[in-house]
Amino acid sequence: MAITVPYPAPSVTGERESGDCARWAQWYERELGWATAGTAPVRLLTGLRFDVLQVPAAAGHAALRRLDRTGPVALSGARMSLLVAVGSADELPGLLDWLEWGGVALSLTAIGAGGRITAPVPPGRMAGRPGTAAWLRPPGLRHEEGSEFPALAGLGSRGGGAPDLVRLVDAVATECHRARLMRARTGPSTDGSTAQPLAFS
Repeated sequence: MAITVPYPAPSVTGERESGDCARWAQWYERELGWATAGTAPVRLLTGLRFDVLQVPAAAGHAALRRLDRTGPVALSGARMSLLVAVGSADELPGLLDWLEWGGVALSLTAIGAGGRITAPVPPGRMAGRPGTAAWLRPPGLRHEEGSEFPALAGLGSRGGGAPDLVRLVDAVATECHRARLMRARTGPSTDGSTAQPLAFS
């Protein structure tokens, strides 16, 4: 289980949101060594320390129930972000083909080099507004041994310490497809979209 560094409590009551965001950016850079951009909201740059897999929140929650070990996981609105080893975004299409998910329409996207995601509120800090991005499984310490990001062999895993990217991708693909099948059976989804024809590999 990852040990997290709590975000320090504000020293002045009634801090403005912009001041909070600036402190959040500093926390990510100093405590985790993660690059950030902007302050309203803070963004975490992908493709440097990690890539990201994004899935619908419902499918992500179902996958997490099946997986004891993952990397850091964040929730932002209706999408869940699973942090994975750098290079995983480029490997995803081939990995999906290998797992026999190629050709199946999945609500699974990958963000790699040049991308960014909204930074969740640092662990131990209360969100100022409803819907603010938050950690479901927070990151560990920067100096911990090994990598906490799910990886393929040769994609940044050190000594086999990282969770398994293949198992993670298979679990989230399965849950994305299961959710799609349920939408096809029950009709239009809550967001107003209609079910698409089913596809199988």
